[in-house]
Amino acid sequence: MPDPSSPAALLFGERVRVERQRLGLSQDEVAHLAGMNVSNYGKIERGVGNPVLHTIVRLAAVLGVDPAVLVGGMSGEHLPPVLEAFSAAEYVAERRARAVRS
Repeated sequence: MPDPSSPAALLFGERVRVERQRLGLSQDEVAHLAGMNVSNYGKIERGVGNPVLHTIVRLAAVLGVDPAVLVGGMSGEHLPPVLEAFSAAEYVAERRARAVRS
C-alpha cells in the first residue's frame, strides 16, 4: 500500500473519514454522491490521493461541512519535504535583496 503523499493529504483524508463516519455513510455511498470512483475516494481517505479544489469542495458539500473544516490549519509545513513553499512576503523580500545587490 502506498505511503501518504504528504502530511496535508493524510490530515485531509482523516478529516474526510471522520465526517463520513459521523454521517454513518460508507465510502461507496460518499463516492457515489460526489460523482467519484470509489477507488479514488479511498485513496483520498488514506492520504494517497491529492484531490483538486473542485473535489475538495464537492466532498465538503456531500458531507455537509464547510471546506474549511477539511483543510483548516494546514500550512506549508504540511507539504512534502521535497517541496519548498515560500510566502509572497518571503519572495518579495528576496527579490528586493537581489535588486539591492545588483
